[in-house]
Order: sequence, then C-alpha cells, then structure tokens
Amino acid sequence: MPRNEQQRVGGPKSFPRGKSAPLFVDAFAGCGGLSLGLKRAGWKGLFAIEKDSFAFDTLSANFPPGCNRFGYDWPVAIERRAWDIRELLTERRDALIELVDRVDLLAGGPPCQGFSHAGRRRADDPRNRLLEAYLELVDLLRPRFVLVENVRGFKSDFATPDEGIVENFAVALQHQLSERYDIASAVIRASDFGIPQVRPRFFLVGALRQLGAGERIATFFSDLERGAGGFLSKRRLSRTPTARDAISDLEVLWNGTVPCTDTEGFDAIAYRGPRTSYQEVMRDGQDGPPSDTRLARHRPDIRDRFAAIIRACREEGRLSVTISAETRKAHNLKKMAIRVLDPLNASPTITSLPDDLLHYAEPRTLTVRENARLQSFPDWFVFRGKYTTGGDLRRKEVPRFTQVANAVPPLLAEQIGLLLRQIAIRHMRSNMMPQRVADRTEGEPMRLKLPAELHHPIVVNGHRSLAPLE
Repeated sequence: MPRNEQQRVGGPKSFPRGKSAPLFVDAFAGCGGLSLGLKRAGWKGLFAIEKDSFAFDTLSANFPPGCNRFGYDWPVAIERRAWDIRELLTERRDALIELVDRVDLLAGGPPCQGFSHAGRRRADDPRNRLLEAYLELVDLLRPRFVLVENVRGFKSDFATPDEGIVENFAVALQHQLSERYDIASAVIRASDFGIPQVRPRFFLVGALRQLGAGERIATFFSDLERGAGGFLSKRRLSRTPTARDAISDLEVLWNGTVPCTDTEGFDAIAYRGPRTSYQEVMRDGQDGPPSDTRLARHRPDIRDRFAAIIRACREEGRLSVTISAETRKAHNLKKMAIRVLDPLNASPTITSLPDDLLHYAEPRTLTVRENARLQSFPDWFVFRGKYTTGGDLRRKEVPRFTQVANAVPPLLAEQIGLLLRQIAIRHMRSNMMPQRVADRTEGEPMRLKLPAELHHPIVVNGHRSLAPLE
C-alpha cells in the first residue's frame, strides 16, 4: 500500500444511490492484480474470494483493513479470511443474498491450469468445474456487470477420454450469461496496452440487459484498444515497453547484492534507483528498495550453462522463444520450455516455473520482483508465502512465483476498469433498478452445461451446490 494512504472514514454506500464509487467483488482474486487495477480505476472493493492462504496473505498485506482507496468494505457477515468459493456458497449463502442490491461488478476468473496450453489440458480437471461455482455466485448476487478473465485456451475445445469433442468452456459460459447480460469477449494481448509482456488472455464483459448498455458492451474491446494510447501517454508510459525497460534497474551488475532479509542464506538484489520511465512509474512512491528480489542459488556449473544458453540464443536469433533442439542436446537438457528474454521486446508470457525464463544478460533466472515488473505491479506491492513449491503441492499451494504468474496485470486491469466505470456511471444512474431484490425470483438459475462426467451436483441444506473435491 502506498505510504500516503489514509484511513477510511465512514461506511460504504451503494453506488446508484449516492456519489461513492461503484462496488465490486473479486472472485478467484489470487494476489490481487485485478483488484488493484479496478481500485485505481475508481471502483471500490466489497470483498475478495481466494482459497489459497499464501495468495490471501498477499492480498491482505497490500489491501489491509482500514485503508481507504485500496481497502475492501468487507461485509460483517462474511469473515475476512481465505474462502473456497464452494464453501462460501454453502456456508454464507444468506449473507451473499443480502448483498444482491449492492454488487455492481463481479470480477475474476476461475483458476486456469486446466485450460492452459502451457500445461497438460484436461477436460476433467476439477478446477474447471469452478465455472459452475462462478455461475452460482452470479445467480445469487445478480451483479449489474460481470468481468471474466482466463487463459487463451479457455476458448479451445477439449477432447474427452473417448476422443469426442466437448463444447469449449468459453462458449458455454457466454451462452449462460447471455440469457441475462449483454456480453462481449475477446482475446487481447497485454503488450498492446503498455505491459512489457505479450500475455494473450481471454476477457469477457457483460452488463445486465435492463441497463440498456448493449451498444457500449458490443464495442467494448475496440474502445479499450483505442483508449490505450491516451491512457499511457498521460502516465508517461510507452505503448510498447520492452523487457529491459521493465527490469534493467534490477540487474545485479548495476546494483550488487545484499543479504536477503526474508530468507536466511540467500542474496537479494541491492537497489540504486530507476533507469527508465516505466521503472519510475512502477516505483509509485516506494521510498526504499523493492521487496521480493531474492536471487536463486545457482551452482557454478548451472551459471556456466545458463551463460552458454544465453550466448547460443543470441547467436541463433532465438530470444524469447524456446531454445533450439541443438542447444538442448548440447547441454543434455530434457526441459522444453526454457527461453531467454529478449531485452528489446516484450517478454513472453511468464509462468509459475522460475526456470522457464532466463535473464537477457545475466546467467540466472528472474526474481519474483522482476516477474512482477513484467506484470506491471508497483514496487510497494509485496508478496507473501513460499517462493516456490513442487510435486503434489503444486496443485494445492500458490507460492509467490505462481501468484505473480496467475495475476491480471494491474495496468491492464486499470484500463478495463476505467472503461467499465464510464459505462456504469452513464447507465446505472439512468437505471436505478429499485426492484432488484424482488426480481431475484425471475428467470431460471444459470447453470454451466457440461458433459455428464464433469457434472456432479449435490444438495446441501435444500440448495444445489457442488460436490466437494478431494
């Protein structure tokens, strides 16, 4: 949180009935990249839903209780802690229903590992079923607007075990939401919006049909792209920053090292100051050195190997793409995904595995902070929990590298939030919708139509919910 953040005074007000900011709920919030961008765009966070304790600790550290601009107006009836969305839907259902006339935007995207082309895509990945939980939350809260983000593979068809084809999740989600919402979707690249990382992602926006915002929603993504240049120029940012623009002030050769303050036995990058306009913007009022600059402890032979790989990729013209078969063979490597950053272009999409990407000039992997810079997180934003994890724990824990990799870039989220807020101000003030609570009984609940083998509903206390997962 910026040092000049003031304490909150007074309680929240519903946006349509006053002049305060519109309210959003962040589902599958992760470490808070989407929340940060929306808050900077003038939205007010009501609460966030995040299952992992590490990611929730990061969220809480950056958006603590009592802060004004970047805090949440957390409902008293919902404990401020890490929640599994299915647990929340079952145990705090009445509290959620009480919020039905207060939530202006439900934002977020279900965990993406089951959809991602970067890993093993599985139609039966239990995390894919969280889409049903998301739709159940939409059904309960009836937000005026929805915003969904996911990986590009979210739009791809899945092959079932018997080699049949399953309708892709994006089509199913759009079909269900379109019954009540005017919607638009697109795959957009973060690098087109001032983020030094290519990062193609699926986005969907929607507005309740009663708001009459269908025309603005239809042109949302073209309007977003047209507005990017003006947004960035006001902030002294380039439309196409490079990897070096983002992280050259974190080079070890420029700064030297210091003992890591949060992990004994490790070194961290010292800090002399920003060297580019992008870095100056990312400093964002931070007085001291940025956190999370712990360096990996590479053995001398590993550093020599990395140096050779960097040289080979330069000579072969293979920066920011996977290393060649010849380079893998020369170093007896089985790993396919290793890439070397191109300092003069945007980074490829960062992943949760730190050894997927090597520095453009130094024989090492990137730090959490360097990944965060490539994601446009400001330097005051700190990360909590383990740095990495492995084995079976990769499906259960979200350490720092994974938190950063899974986040929506805050700078992109801010641009999306500004355009959504502009639409909200125009259409919500002219459509006060006083009968929202009464209207809750109209229409059928939205349900994601999945293949039979993925569809396992149960009934808890008279309400349909999702089967708990092992």
